[in-house]
Amino acid sequence: MLREYLSRIVTNTPGWHTGRKIIVFDSDDWGSIRMPGKAAYDKLLASGIRVDQCPYNRYDSLASEEDLSSLFEVLSSFKDFSGNHPVITANCVVSNPDFDKIRESGFNTYYQEWFPVTLQKYPNHSRSLQLWKEGIERKLFHPEFHGREHLHVSRWMQALKQNMPETRLAFDLQLFGLSTIISNENRKSYLAAYDVNDNEGLEQIKAIILDGLAIFRQIFGYSSKTFIAPNYTWPTQIEQSLADWDIRYLKGAIVQNSPVINASHNKKIRHFTGQKNSYNQIHIERNGEFEPSFNYGKDSVDATLAQIDKAFSWKKPAILSVHRVNFIGGIERSNRERSLTQFRDLLSKICRKWPDAEFMTAEMLGDVISSPRKSRR
Repeated sequence: MLREYLSRIVTNTPGWHTGRKIIVFDSDDWGSIRMPGKAAYDKLLASGIRVDQCPYNRYDSLASEEDLSSLFEVLSSFKDFSGNHPVITANCVVSNPDFDKIRESGFNTYYQEWFPVTLQKYPNHSRSLQLWKEGIERKLFHPEFHGREHLHVSRWMQALKQNMPETRLAFDLQLFGLSTIISNENRKSYLAAYDVNDNEGLEQIKAIILDGLAIFRQIFGYSSKTFIAPNYTWPTQIEQSLADWDIRYLKGAIVQNSPVINASHNKKIRHFTGQKNSYNQIHIERNGEFEPSFNYGKDSVDATLAQIDKAFSWKKPAILSVHRVNFIGGIERSNRERSLTQFRDLLSKICRKWPDAEFMTAEMLGDVISSPRKSRR
């Protein structure tokens, strides 16, 4: 109990404070493939890869039409005192690997495809992008930038060239995201897209990020104002490039895993909400979570309510991590149903306990922080 209390003090004491009861549902991984479907899952499990022991590999996939419609139905059932629905800040990647072209190149050249193209290759996903756009119009769903891919391109391509067996098996099944916690291969994560420790790698990811930001704008018709790095891992040297593309808010999970150029290690950098860097970008850091897919058999609602209550008691916004995986039912329908039941319960209890709560996107919160007058009602 003492350790938890001290952790909350460290999390909530520094930085920006407000009397407003702001709640942000900050959700990663939209647009990225993970497990293509049940058939791929079964083949990997039969091969001895324990995909059943990682929630991302067990449940997560591209959001289908049913996934999105079910989520939007819950969100649209609630409003705050200003008439705003709860809204998912959908941190999305805009591309996935083009597996066919990569294979045709003999694994010598990386090719990408925009995620709307990937959606068309999946059953029950042909209208998913249309639903994304309907969610945007209804202010239930707001895409922001997570990266071009949720993939360390050079690391993955090198493993494919070396014919690493699990990596190649996953490739044959049209996926890359086997977690290191279940892999038998001795390798680093493919999912930490910006985990680079040399100048060549740094220049590569700068180009990838700028390409991704341009694609984001073409797909959605607006530029993202926020950025959250995959796996909370990014070198500080990319922040100027992000600022040049008008990224105003940097999001994370209190501690940045920062690669050190020309070294073999990363360093941990602690941030707090409201902190500014040398490019005048504002940090927005998560201080709670709603992740029922990671707490199978448990009810996540009371734990999340306690985190919100603690944030408000310290006059902080409640910025909640809630990954896409919680809302996906294509591999295991009960995952989505269980999470949405708890999500409905959570929203109902929030509205009853805090009738003055405000639902915002992360970008909206950033605008409030950057405008002192908005900190108070």
